[in-house]
Amino acid sequence: MKKQWIRGWAVLLLGLPLLAGATCRDSVVLVHGNTGSPGDFDNTVDELIDRGYSASQIFTPSWGSKSCAACNNHSGSEETPVENAMIDAIASSCTGKVDVIGHSMGATLLARVIDHDGLRPYVDSFVGVAGAFRGLWSCGSYPYNVWNSTCGSWGLSVGSPFLNGIYGERFGDHVHSIKSYSDQVVCSTGTCLVWGIHSSSIWGEDSSTTYSYGHFGLLYYTASRQVDLIQ
Repeated sequence: MKKQWIRGWAVLLLGLPLLAGATCRDSVVLVHGNTGSPGDFDNTVDELIDRGYSASQIFTPSWGSKSCAACNNHSGSEETPVENAMIDAIASSCTGKVDVIGHSMGATLLARVIDHDGLRPYVDSFVGVAGAFRGLWSCGSYPYNVWNSTCGSWGLSVGSPFLNGIYGERFGDHVHSIKSYSDQVVCSTGTCLVWGIHSSSIWGEDSSTTYSYGHFGLLYYTASRQVDLIQ
């Protein structure tokens, strides 16, 4: 029922006129990582503006606790700001679609919202930056996982019910990942691989770009590549 309501509401509002002076293109949703903030995407926002996007076409929701990383997961209050941003972005997009970029846990949270709310038909490009789509070995292997929300059944332990639930799903017409073998979070245990595949790689992806940056460098220093991938 929730999926139908969201989809119907978005479609109803798609006819809103494009703001004067704005080029008709997909709206963009940028979702920060665990305990992060919308400002983490400042370089990406600057790149978008430089390429002709208007501020009204860019959505940067703020989600989750900012002081307790172990308290955040992919279900409940963490979802709501991202859901609202997705609905608003779809409703205001003159193309009827959006492009989304998520960093770290923001990437898997985006995947959850798109899958759970039936928003896949409205997503053109999905870009995951330093995500842990296959889990974090630092969280353990479910159910022998670290006992906190971030690593629990709705979190990023390898083989968690949450990750198993989104595995194999498609999150956009075009799917891309940006990853590193120097990622201090995804590769914190000495390996970036989960069952032989980099955890930041996304099944069925159209491309995967590898850099030597760390976990946050992947976000801060790849703004140009991020925007390339959604155009």
